[in-house]
Amino acid sequence: MQRRIVVNCVSILSLQSPHQFVPTLEHNGTKLTTFVLAGGCFWCLDAVYQRTRGVHAVVSGYIGGHTSAPNYHQVCTGTTGHAEGVAVIFDPQVVPAEVILDMFFTVHDPTTLNRQGYDVGTQYRSAMFPLDDEQRELFNQAIEKFAPLYPNPIVTTIEESKDFYPAEQIHQDYYSENQNVGYCRVIIDPKLAKVRKYYAQWLNEA
Repeated sequence: MQRRIVVNCVSILSLQSPHQFVPTLEHNGTKLTTFVLAGGCFWCLDAVYQRTRGVHAVVSGYIGGHTSAPNYHQVCTGTTGHAEGVAVIFDPQVVPAEVILDMFFTVHDPTTLNRQGYDVGTQYRSAMFPLDDEQRELFNQAIEKFAPLYPNPIVTTIEESKDFYPAEQIHQDYYSENQNVGYCRVIIDPKLAKVRKYYAQWLNEA
């Protein structure tokens, strides 16, 4: 599967921590785009984008906080200011940026402040971290697009892109290695079912 060869594009272990992503990069002659998004536990977004056509890499990590080199347990306390997020590196010629953003607003609830289901705290906030002005405009347009589709106001924040700290290796592609864990079955499986229902044509697997 494509998601198993993404390490040829980005090796998580080779990323500097903290890391500063750039909006576009070239890999073997292909121009790739990077979006940095946060929408609850990063295991969820990671599971979705790992299965999306045209996505070359997904890196789970911590962004938007004030603590240097945080670890998972520190971020989970909600005191570091960081959000659990993902950097999604994709080929816009295969999967449009609009689809990546549509998935984002479909698989998490952008109307609940600092909360996704049972996950509560600022680390689970809905946030977008544009890497340039063009992305900032795209993100604003996506919020405006989805605002009429929800009964409550969207609380997704557009924040300044700060240092991105890649999460520990156990959190990378977590769902694929832990599908029978309770959280994956109760929380992530329904999200994947929703994606399969609405975005089947953009997925690598049924």
